[in-house]
Amino acid sequence: MARLADYFVLVAFGPHPRGSVEGQGQILQRFPEKDWEDNPFPQGIELFCQPSGWQLCPERNPPTFFVAVLTDINSERHYCACLTFWEPAEPTQEAVCTANAVERDEEADEGGQVRLSPTAPAPPGQLFAPKTLVLVSRLDHTEVFRNSLGLIYAIHVEGLNVCLENVIGNLLTCTVPLAGGSQRTISLGAGDRQVIQTPLADSLPVSRCSVALLFRQLGITNVLSLFCAALTEHKVLFLSRSYQRLADACRGLLALLFPLRYSFTYVPILPAQLLEVLSTPTPFIIGVNAAFQAETQELLDVIIADLDGGTVTVPECVHIPPLPEPLQSQTHSALSMVLDPELELADLAFPPATTSTSSLKMQDKELRAVFLRLFAQLLQGYRWCLHIVRIHPEPVIRFHKAAFLGQRGLVEDDFLMKVLEGMAFAGFVSERGVPYRPTDLFDELVAHEVARMRADENHPQRVLRHVQELAEQLYKNENPYPAVAMHKVQRPGEASHLRRAPRPFPRLDEGTVQWIVDQAAAKMQGAPPAVKTERKTTVPSGPPMTAILERCSGPHVNSARRLEVVRNCISYVFEGKMLEAKKLLPAVLRALKGRAARRCLAQELHLHVQQNRAVLDHQQFDFVVRMMNCCLQDCTSLDEHGIAAALLPLVTAFCRKLSPGVTQFAYSCVQEHVVWSTPQFWEAMFYGDVQTHIRALYLESSEGSVSPSQEVGEVQSQEDERSALDVASEQRRLWPTLSREKQQELVQKEESTVFSQAIHYANRMSYLLLPLDSSKSRLLRERAGLGDLESASNSLVTNSMAGSMAESYDTESGFEDAETCDVAGTVVRFINRFVDKVCTESGVTSDHLKGLHVMVPDIVQMHIETLEAVHRESKRLPPIQKPKLLRPRLLPGEECVLDGLRVYLLPDGREEGAGGSGGGPALLPAEGAVFLTTYRVIFTGMPTDPLVGEQVVVRSFPVAALTKEKRISVQTPVDQLLQDGLQLRSCTFQLLKMAFDEEVGSDSAELFRKQLHKLRYPPDIRGTFAFTLGSTHAPGRPPRPAKDKGPSLRTLSRNLVKNAKKTIGRQYVTRKKYNPPSWEHRGQPPPEDQEDEISVSEELDPSTLTPSSALKPSDRMTMSSLVERACCRDYQRLGLGTLSSSLSRAKSEPFRISPVNRMYAICRSYPGLLIVPQSIQDNALQRVSRCYRQNRFPVVCWRSGRSKAVLLRSGGLHGKGVAGLFKAQSAPSPGQSQADSGSLEQEKYLQAVVSSMPRYADSSGRNTLSGFSSAHMSSHGKWGSVRASGHSGGLGADVGSRLAGRDVLSPPQANGAPPDPGFLRPHRAALYIIGDKAQLKGVRPDPLQQWELVPIEVFEVRQVKASFKKLLKACVPGCPAAEPGPVSFLRSLEDSEWLTQIHKLLQISVLVVELLDSGSSVLVSLEDGWDITTQVVSLVQLLSDPFYRTLEGFRLLVEKEWLSFGHRFSHRGAHTLAGQSSGFTPVFLQFLDCVHQVHLQFPMEFEFSQFYLKFLGYHHASRRFRTFLLDSDYERIELGLLYEEKGERRAQPACRSVWEYVDRLSKRTPVFYNYTYAPEDTEVLRPYSNVSNLKVWDFYTEETLAEGPPYDWELAQGPPEPPEEERPDGGAPQSRRRVVWPCCDSRPRVQPDAISRLLEELQRLETELGRPPERWKDTWDRVKAAQRLEGRPDGRGAPSSLLVSSVPHHRRSLGVYLQEGPVGSTLSLSLDSDQSSGSTTSSSRQAARRSTSTLYSQFQTAESENRSYEGTLYKKGAFMKPWKARWFVLDKTKHQLRYYDHRVDTECKGVIDLAEVEAVAPGTPTMGAPKTVDEKAFFDVKTTRRVYNFCAQDVPSAQQWVDRIQSCLSDA
Repeated sequence: MARLADYFVLVAFGPHPRGSVEGQGQILQRFPEKDWEDNPFPQGIELFCQPSGWQLCPERNPPTFFVAVLTDINSERHYCACLTFWEPAEPTQEAVCTANAVERDEEADEGGQVRLSPTAPAPPGQLFAPKTLVLVSRLDHTEVFRNSLGLIYAIHVEGLNVCLENVIGNLLTCTVPLAGGSQRTISLGAGDRQVIQTPLADSLPVSRCSVALLFRQLGITNVLSLFCAALTEHKVLFLSRSYQRLADACRGLLALLFPLRYSFTYVPILPAQLLEVLSTPTPFIIGVNAAFQAETQELLDVIIADLDGGTVTVPECVHIPPLPEPLQSQTHSALSMVLDPELELADLAFPPATTSTSSLKMQDKELRAVFLRLFAQLLQGYRWCLHIVRIHPEPVIRFHKAAFLGQRGLVEDDFLMKVLEGMAFAGFVSERGVPYRPTDLFDELVAHEVARMRADENHPQRVLRHVQELAEQLYKNENPYPAVAMHKVQRPGEASHLRRAPRPFPRLDEGTVQWIVDQAAAKMQGAPPAVKTERKTTVPSGPPMTAILERCSGPHVNSARRLEVVRNCISYVFEGKMLEAKKLLPAVLRALKGRAARRCLAQELHLHVQQNRAVLDHQQFDFVVRMMNCCLQDCTSLDEHGIAAALLPLVTAFCRKLSPGVTQFAYSCVQEHVVWSTPQFWEAMFYGDVQTHIRALYLESSEGSVSPSQEVGEVQSQEDERSALDVASEQRRLWPTLSREKQQELVQKEESTVFSQAIHYANRMSYLLLPLDSSKSRLLRERAGLGDLESASNSLVTNSMAGSMAESYDTESGFEDAETCDVAGTVVRFINRFVDKVCTESGVTSDHLKGLHVMVPDIVQMHIETLEAVHRESKRLPPIQKPKLLRPRLLPGEECVLDGLRVYLLPDGREEGAGGSGGGPALLPAEGAVFLTTYRVIFTGMPTDPLVGEQVVVRSFPVAALTKEKRISVQTPVDQLLQDGLQLRSCTFQLLKMAFDEEVGSDSAELFRKQLHKLRYPPDIRGTFAFTLGSTHAPGRPPRPAKDKGPSLRTLSRNLVKNAKKTIGRQYVTRKKYNPPSWEHRGQPPPEDQEDEISVSEELDPSTLTPSSALKPSDRMTMSSLVERACCRDYQRLGLGTLSSSLSRAKSEPFRISPVNRMYAICRSYPGLLIVPQSIQDNALQRVSRCYRQNRFPVVCWRSGRSKAVLLRSGGLHGKGVAGLFKAQSAPSPGQSQADSGSLEQEKYLQAVVSSMPRYADSSGRNTLSGFSSAHMSSHGKWGSVRASGHSGGLGADVGSRLAGRDVLSPPQANGAPPDPGFLRPHRAALYIIGDKAQLKGVRPDPLQQWELVPIEVFEVRQVKASFKKLLKACVPGCPAAEPGPVSFLRSLEDSEWLTQIHKLLQISVLVVELLDSGSSVLVSLEDGWDITTQVVSLVQLLSDPFYRTLEGFRLLVEKEWLSFGHRFSHRGAHTLAGQSSGFTPVFLQFLDCVHQVHLQFPMEFEFSQFYLKFLGYHHASRRFRTFLLDSDYERIELGLLYEEKGERRAQPACRSVWEYVDRLSKRTPVFYNYTYAPEDTEVLRPYSNVSNLKVWDFYTEETLAEGPPYDWELAQGPPEPPEEERPDGGAPQSRRRVVWPCCDSRPRVQPDAISRLLEELQRLETELGRPPERWKDTWDRVKAAQRLEGRPDGRGAPSSLLVSSVPHHRRSLGVYLQEGPVGSTLSLSLDSDQSSGSTTSSSRQAARRSTSTLYSQFQTAESENRSYEGTLYKKGAFMKPWKARWFVLDKTKHQLRYYDHRVDTECKGVIDLAEVEAVAPGTPTMGAPKTVDEKAFFDVKTTRRVYNFCAQDVPSAQQWVDRIQSCLSDA
């Protein structure tokens, strides 16, 4: 029984002591005046009576009632029922208000409203003061309180004849039962009667209608998020204008949390004065009046629920984890079925007439039932994870969180994780974990209904039925009986509060009340204390838990087959069948990714331990340790699946004998796992073991002994064995019956059991935490978490704060200075913390605990001593046989700097190497060694996966290509040990991600890094491989002094002269036939006679080179050396001027070669000879050059043969140059500045360029580019996007097409005459200057000028660099992608913007090509003129001039535009120490990529192959050749690179120039040659440049692991295949078939294309016949010539190729063009290729099959052609082609019909093989046939491929042809 009310208090309005406007509450009277002993009077009641503050009021308000809740220090709740009414204010109270300077003025205006004014004088009207009756109780009977206080108020207001003191006395002495469902009728002595109903079970909360109301106010989703927020310890704040609603909402939320109890701050109604409580850091549920909403706005981490508005606001920084699926959706749908039953029927065609909705009270219980089910599903099986640590004197219970999460399959789930870590759940465990206690609805639900809930999941009606059943029980709990007795309570009359109260509430007589209370107390003392009898039972455990969702964990679902493999492997290990075990091991390691396999492994090993097989030999030990490591490597720190727990006893059991008396246990090899340093893991293990032993303690005494050695990981198989909880429950039941001594004895036994376990665990922990080599502190560094016990403990900190607090713990917990700290001390601290925690929790006596603290350091010290011996002995073990190191093959002259360091090469994120999508084996990870040579970093090794077989894995890249090196820490693939590693990334798209083997010391690794760095960034360019390779100077030679920035001209000229002397007379170079040395002689110097394969021709062409007397003699020598440079050869080819002095200038030539820069005085980065306009004097050039950046003034680099337009290049303009260039031309005043005169010179210079061009005759007004409006830009895509659509002006619609180089015709005149020729060539600017938009800003050209600016936006070089970095990352990611498949690659490729830059370059280049083609000259003047300018200019020449698409031409192009014109190769490639900071910027590589894109679109236009481009791309960064070193010709001359003496040559067989190497190699093999080369001589290429047309260059993505990059040709050619030999057993020779693996083999080498194969075969056969093999090129040329002469069916006209062609104009892309033949719809390849004016041809992939006639066609010459009959016939072309007259020849000897363009044509255009002719028949004219010819002159020749339509000139000749062909056929 308990008191219904503890205190009755009367609180009234009183003045505020500090004179504030608001008053404050004053307690007038309280009864009883003395505090109860068991329940002191709660403080601060006066605040809660008026939560919004005490204020006087201008009118009488009706009485209000609400219940506030106060929580005392023992977290007991006190319910304060407050009934407030208003009385006229007493004069003293009013005076208080007037005295303050902030009085209120009342004026009643017309509407009767009251306006408060703080300044008006005191009102005539009356003020009313609040007075509150308060009842304080520990019971929650709201209605009874409302009635009782209402009765007291009614007696006062109505003036009833009842003594108030009696009523209050009765109220305070009334006692009611706590629970059990009994009813109690009470009366307060005023003729009233009330029935108090107690709930059946007091553990179930009483909610009345509060939950239903909460859902009505906020809705399902909002309440669910509040529910999750409260459970995960967030702060929740309710707002409402009604206090009662606030109280109800808070009560409802708490009722939903059952069976968990909310243990944080809970204040349903918070007074205004206490609002600062809201900024507390702990979680809370608080209600506040909506009037204070503004004050809650700045709370950052509070979830605000507005009950009146129905909203829940979650701040951005708060994340409420949702319920795990499928529970979230199931709960949601169940709630909507309860709240909105119509929803299910809303769509029915014939809805039932009415649906009965439950009453509000019933709905409330149904909603609670849904949440009760939710908890039962969430916590199902929780009792299986309880650990009983102590039974007596009080049960101590711990919950194994990790096991619960693991078995439910919710390890990742944020919500459950937070709930289990929360305070509410800790309370749940201590309250409900007890095995022997009263049970309630939740216990039954979780034990017995789980299966039913599972079965009902997909049946909404069954779920609803279950919910209603539970709701019934909940309802019955609150209302066990139908209401028998009616309440009878006097209420005040209607509007009684408005009547003038007879008097204020009277002062009551304390004595009377106290007397009544004392009387009752005396009575109570006599009565026996009411003992609440509780029915205690053993709590049922329910079924074992299951996962919430049966998830299949992807590829690691463990099939029985996999488990079988694991078992077999283990039995092989223990039977000593090591080879078998080795075969299975990779499969086992893969299977161990799955949980079941890991469990299986633990069980199997356990069996072997039980059979006393724990002592192993070395190999067995290694196997077992590897498998254990593999198991543990996937364990998280919590070990949810109990794998580490199962292995813990095993690692202390398995061992091997190292020497007599020294045994090494497995634990010393499995320490590197995070789980061992996690305190929670050890606690869970400890409690589990303690439980096992305590259970055994009680079982032993009852049923004989059971060995306590059973480990916690085992699930007991026998059903009859009782669980520890059952044992505990039995013991708790017996406890009260035991004698005191017996109780003492049991307590002692339990305590010593726990203590002995603590000692055992101190040992175990020292085993796993002390490293084998205690001098190594790496272990501790890896696990800096060791000992962060405090931060792991459940502090009462909310999530928003925990992060910041965790860091502020004392630093000794981590290992800040792990280097210096002693291992022992740290481990001792860790173990001591653990011991403290578990011993205090399990009630170990303090003496024992002290003893433990003394023991721990000794245990650790002893263990360290044992380990020292083990470590010493283990060092002496013979090392495991590691694979032999494979030596890499080196280039001649390449030397090893560091010998092999053993490493593992790990997968780099490309799928193929790891056996990904491309299929093939997992070549990586591989085990081998890394070598550092003077030229490369090389890894060679073998795959670790034994299933791959004896493959060799080679990955290497030039040292010079290294772009990034970073240290990493990775797990080795074999032993799963953490090792230091290196990741090296190179710009040749190789990545070496290596983990060093244990045997490699950190100093060796460091030495490797230092040497690598030294080789990568030599202090001087002479330190690079290209120079040191076989260099004559001694290696120890001191570096030369730092280069003087500006050497005097004298030293330079001396240098030049010296070099020039060596090469006097070598004016022009021709090639002498070169015979490559045979393979055997490679690496030796070539024999004397062929030592110099380049001979100098002495004849000079007088017209082109006239070194005149104007040059000084020394200069003349210099000139001679300059003249032979590539530029000069090209200028002569283009006819661009002669080398002549100003005296003998050939006036006809518009341009001349000027030697003005021969001393590199004007511009260091330009070549010595430049092409400038004839009219410009050399001395003017100096001034012009000043206007340009880096003095790179405009010079001509190419001239179009057709339109005679020239292409110029220069650096960007300096700012002043721009300003001066476009000033209005005024006569230069005498005082004009240097800059101005410079810009005038520049003006003249450009004028000279313009005037040197052939001009168009028509000058009827110029259209300029800058006038184009943006609309016209976009009409032709190429322009709109390239240039800024700026200046708008009116222009005709011809703009786009004219820019495209097509002339627009005006409409023909009325009389049909051709259009006026003036329209054909609208005049354009003679010179376009393409400049950077930023640089040309604000420039308005003068309309009379002849040139025009095209401002465009280009990317900067730093963007190229950034983009390339991202491209590298995309192609070689470095670690496996999160989502496999092409998506992530394509996404990162797009992010890199590399293809966008390629697109931009191609777009600008095509634009320039169009302009040049249409006759305008172009000056490209971007950035400094050596990066993007070079790219654009080179691309333009490549697209415009077919010569540059040959091998020789491309070389010339690169030498001229890139080398001579000073692209800064060394700077951009960061070749030396100085360039290290600037990093690698692949400008040249980007150019090659552009060429590759064009090559893909026009495969027949290039003589060189794609391999050639990759070769250059690789070697421009490799520093193997000197070609791409240094930044300009000037620097190369300074180093003596450009001209070498013959003497030097002789000593040096190695190629120094990449071109020389390419030449030598080309003679030997067709690897650089493109067989489909069949150029159109006049073709200007216009590639598509949209990103969608571009392809990723395979140079970036492909790799060959069998031999490393294929670009060092000598290395790539592997050893020859062994010839087939008879097997010794006389069997058939073995097949030569072999598997070709992507990513491993070089496919072009293993599967060469047919032509290469035939050429190889020819060479082989010739060698066998003893002939000197003919060069491949000669053979190829001969075949092509024969091809041309005799039109084979797969031949074609003039530009011959092996491939057939017939496609429309302007695009000759790769692709098979199949066309429909005239017969039926069979697709046939067209055989004719009419070379009509409009059509150029395109390749189609298939070559028609060879006929017999071709066998001897190679050997017959054109003269011996046999012509049996010939004449003219019209022939119809293939599908959709016109009829054409052709000259036909019938050849009986070769049995073929050939045709030519005309009679004297020697080139055969096509062949019809008569062997294929099936019939000759009369034909019919078709569309487009000659009109004048008789129908009978048509005939058809039908072959197996197609039908040819012919037409003769008349009928007789047609007959003649048919007869001849027929006779030929019959002869055959």
